[in-house]
Order: sequence, then structure tokens, then C-alpha cells
Amino acid sequence: MPGQAPKIWKVSELNSEVKAFIEANFAYSLWLEGEISGLTIHSSGHVYFSLKDRNSQIRATFFNGAAEARRLRLQQGGMVEAFGRISVYQPRGEYQFNAVRIRPKGVGDLHLKFEELKAKLQKEGLFDQSRKKPIPVLPLRIGVVTSPDGAAIRDFLEVINHRFPNLHIRIYPAAVQGAGAEVQIADGIRFFNENKFPDVIVITRGGGSIEDLWAFNEETLARTIADSAIPVISAVGHEVDFTIADFVADMRAPTPTAAAEAVIAREDEFLATISDFKRRSEMALRLNLEKRRYTLSELKTSRIFSDPLSIIRDKQQTLDDLTGRLADSIEDTLSARKNSLDILSAKIAALSPFNVLERGYSILQKKADGAVVGNSGDVSPGDKLIAILAKGRLDLAVSGKNEP
Repeated sequence: MPGQAPKIWKVSELNSEVKAFIEANFAYSLWLEGEISGLTIHSSGHVYFSLKDRNSQIRATFFNGAAEARRLRLQQGGMVEAFGRISVYQPRGEYQFNAVRIRPKGVGDLHLKFEELKAKLQKEGLFDQSRKKPIPVLPLRIGVVTSPDGAAIRDFLEVINHRFPNLHIRIYPAAVQGAGAEVQIADGIRFFNENKFPDVIVITRGGGSIEDLWAFNEETLARTIADSAIPVISAVGHEVDFTIADFVADMRAPTPTAAAEAVIAREDEFLATISDFKRRSEMALRLNLEKRRYTLSELKTSRIFSDPLSIIRDKQQTLDDLTGRLADSIEDTLSARKNSLDILSAKIAALSPFNVLERGYSILQKKADGAVVGNSGDVSPGDKLIAILAKGRLDLAVSGKNEP
């Protein structure tokens, strides 16, 4: 207003207002396409760069994106698509683009297809550790499916020849990039399964972009690997590269060289292991022989060898002793039984009615039915009786009776 002194802004105040204005009017996220310039991957884990086209550029950040930047192999001059929001770095008064996701330009659809197929096959169980086949410790025959002209096969063979030069290796030539490459690679796996030549199959190629490696992300190849009766090692690209084939294979090697190292140990390592087994076997054999010698020495000094008949004599004496003890036992038992029988006989004799008759008593029986007469009420006058005496019997007749 006229007459009023103009407001004098501080730089930080102005930058703060600009920051608030820009972030309020660009509060949404967007995709931004451009060429990478001035790339710096800081030790803090943050990534700083510029995105530019033919006419303009903008500063950009990718916080905590160092690992992803290395995986994507971001580099000067690379074309990318970044997703994020516009912001202002107030201390320098610079507006910038804060990326939260970056992908190489033109491969967004491929990344989506990769994730969709990965999720599908994982759900089916093709990545499960339980279905993976063990890799042989010392395969004598190796089948390799790759381009015979690529650096991958040269690196692979160099390591194999250095480690164990006497192995039998057969190469199935196949395109490892471009349309139809996945079919040729799958044909190679089926070929080796049909002729049952190798103990292990290696599919390999060097590094490249996602488009270069795409043949190894095709469902056709993934299912062929899963169906293979022979163990399959996938060695595709560099250490940061992952393909669907890596997840389905029985083993994933980060590089062709690593595949060669994984599939076969060094010859000198095997020889050292064999030497160790030999040494341990000889030691075990010597210990066993010493044990046997000691046992034999003990047997030689034992009584069974020095006086073998003594064993028989001891047994005979033991038998005689047992026989005598048995006879004594039988005699004692019979004596005890005889005493018991004598006592029982005495008791029976004391209760015998014949002993009572010896003392002048008699037994009266009715002559008609032999019933014993116990009292006068059992008979009537005129009844015929028999009197049994200690010696002989009398025939009697009842002439009269007195009632008790």
C-alpha cells in the first residue's frame, strides 16, 4: 500500500513459500520420463541424479534406492521412467523430483508380466524347495544349453577344464536372446532328457537388459525345467539378475562361472578328500587289527587253550555234584512222605471200628436189609439181627426191647 514500506523477505522465507506452493499444487504422484545425468550413488544409500530431455532437466532423488539402482544397473545416459512427486529442496531453493520407483524405459510391461508369471508359478508350487532335485557331487557328464559363440560358454568351460579336465561335456546350441529363444532352450532340455546323456543340465548366458534375458522368463521354458527328470542349473546374467528360470531350476548360479564352480569341485579337492578317506580307512583297519591281535592273545593264554580237558572235567564234576544233590533230595522227600503216611495210617487205625470191636463191642445189623441198629427204636420184637464181633458173627432174634 502507498506509504507503507515494502516487506523485505528472507531467502529461507521465500523458499519456504515456494516449497509450500509447489507441493500444494503438485500434491499428486506422476510418472516422469528422462535420460539419467550426473548419477551419484551415495554411501548413505540414497541416489542423486538429474533427468533430462532435449530441452530441459530436473534434479531428482531416489532415497534408499542404492540397492535397486545397482540391480537395475542405472548408468549415465540411461533412459528411465520414474514414479514420484515434485518437491523443493529449501536450503538451495531448487525444485526436484523425488522418485519412489524407477524402471528402465519401455520395460514396464515386461516387469508386470514377470511378476504375474512369478506369482502364478509360485502358487502352483514350481518354486518349492521340496520338489527340487539334488545336484550330483561328481557328475561325469554335463549337458549345457547355450549359445556356442557366447562368452558364457567360454567362461564355463575354462573353469571346468581348470578344475576337472576329464569330464564329458556336450553342448546343445540354442539362441539365448530374441523371439523363439525360449523354445530352443526348452528343446535342448528335452533333448538331454530323451537321450539321458548328462547327469546334470546347465542353461546359461551372460548378462543383459531385461529384454535380453526375457527368453528365460517365458512360461514355456519354466515348465520344461520343472518337468526335467535331470537336475537343472540356471546360470543366467549377472549376480543381480533374476529370471523365472532361476526360481524353477534345481539350483540357481549367479553367473556362468559360478555354475561351473557349483557343478564340479576342483580335482585337487576331490583327490584330497579321497586321500583323507584312504588315511582314515587305513587307520581304522590298523585299529581293528590291533584289537583282533589283542583278543587272540587273550584267547591263547586262556584256560580253554592251555588245558581244554579241564573244562570237561569241571562240567563232569558239576554234573556229579548235581546228581548227588538230586539223589539226596529225592531220599529226603520220600522219607518225609513216609513219615506223613505213617502218621495218617495211625490216625486212620485209631478211628477204625474194628479196633473198637477188639475191645468187646459189636455191630448190630438188620438181617433183612443190613441196616445198622443204633437204638432199640430201630427194631421190633421178632426182627432177625446179625451181630458182627471182632471175630465172627452171630444170628440173633429180638424177643423184647426196652424203650430208652
